[in-house]
Amino acid sequence: IRANLTVETRQMTPDEAREDGALALFGEKYGDEVRVVSMGFHENSNVDRNIPYSMELCGGTHVRHTGDIGFFKISLETSVAAGVRRIEAVTGETAINYVSTRDKLIIDTAQALNTGPAEVPDRVNMLLKERRAMERELSDLRRELAKGGGVDNTEIKNINGTSISTRILEDIPAKELKPLVDSLKEKIGSGVVAVISVSDGKASLVIGVTSDLTKQLSAVDLVRVGAAALGGKGGGGRPDMAQAGGPNAEEAKNALKLIQEAIENSQKSQDT
Repeated sequence: IRANLTVETRQMTPDEAREDGALALFGEKYGDEVRVVSMGFHENSNVDRNIPYSMELCGGTHVRHTGDIGFFKISLETSVAAGVRRIEAVTGETAINYVSTRDKLIIDTAQALNTGPAEVPDRVNMLLKERRAMERELSDLRRELAKGGGVDNTEIKNINGTSISTRILEDIPAKELKPLVDSLKEKIGSGVVAVISVSDGKASLVIGVTSDLTKQLSAVDLVRVGAAALGGKGGGGRPDMAQAGGPNAEEAKNALKLIQEAIENSQKSQDT
């Protein structure tokens, strides 16, 4: 395509424009008559010279030649439908200011990272890797500390032959509770593990049931008992592992008590 193409405008009905090959803009509504903008024409002898490179309804340029647009910079690209992309761009002086601002951001970032602008991507990637490694180490440390105790480190209880380990911990992220419960399940061998983490007045609850007991006890049923006590709704997961939460962290001890009672009642009903 030439660097400077003539832009033509015509008035016609939307149907006439579409029959002519004009593209309608997404989400736009058109009246009885629309403005059609065409840009340039094919010069290949095998192609109809009357077919423009681009033809759109209403939207488009408001210039006589494409060269009048000047500097053109794509500022955003998004998906609007399957296989369809939408781009936004700035032109002229606005495009120059946009690029200048981006350059300043890169330079400021490079200075903050104590590196050159060209090395910013590598430096950021290295820092991200270091952060992920530190997060993994912190997560492992939290789990090890949690295994050893917490605010309420209840000894393993035995209810009618079923071992139950319950714990209340502080400020352990909800996403780290499941790995912790898995570790505690391995530690008790056979039984139920219920762990609650309290933070900023809210509580996260995870219950694990060892595989040999899932036909008798469901972690989903038990976690819903605990969630109700914590002021939450529902909860879900699998028979061997379920999770819930609630806004009433002060009810953590009561939630664990109710879970233990639910286990006891379930066993009594099975015995009868």
